[in-house]
Amino acid sequence: MPRVVTCVVEHAGKILVLRRSQSVRTYKGLWGGVAGYIETGEEPLHTAVKELREEVGLVPQQVRLLWSGETISFSDVDGGVQYDWVIYPFFFHANDIGSLRIDWEHTEYRWIDPKAIRSLDTVPHFAETVEKILEEWRMGKGGDAVRKREEKD
Repeated sequence: MPRVVTCVVEHAGKILVLRRSQSVRTYKGLWGGVAGYIETGEEPLHTAVKELREEVGLVPQQVRLLWSGETISFSDVDGGVQYDWVIYPFFFHANDIGSLRIDWEHTEYRWIDPKAIRSLDTVPHFAETVEKILEEWRMGKGGDAVRKREEKD
């Protein structure tokens, strides 16, 4: 069962969305967040920080973790292959986006109003994940999860 992180990045009230390239294994051409597979023995938060650096060039000094949520599990078929995903969602604030650049995994990026997420053709459960992250963050939930993950690192 693949374990992956999904990072929603916020700056000035907008969120970063990325269009997946034709070179990635799954969900080609769909919009999503910064995401990546969690390697064996790797902590999800470490993966999230690593993927932010690799996929969009944001280093730890440029982002701050705002929220970390409970895992999301679902099954899906893409390209005729069955996947049983476990998603670890994270919400980051980017304080400096001047050096933002995308890697080969994406063809373009946009900063959008979070309310517009449903207007995009996204990877499975991304719109719902964005909405859940923002709602729980606004309600003050997720703080314990952030503290627990920070204590582990």
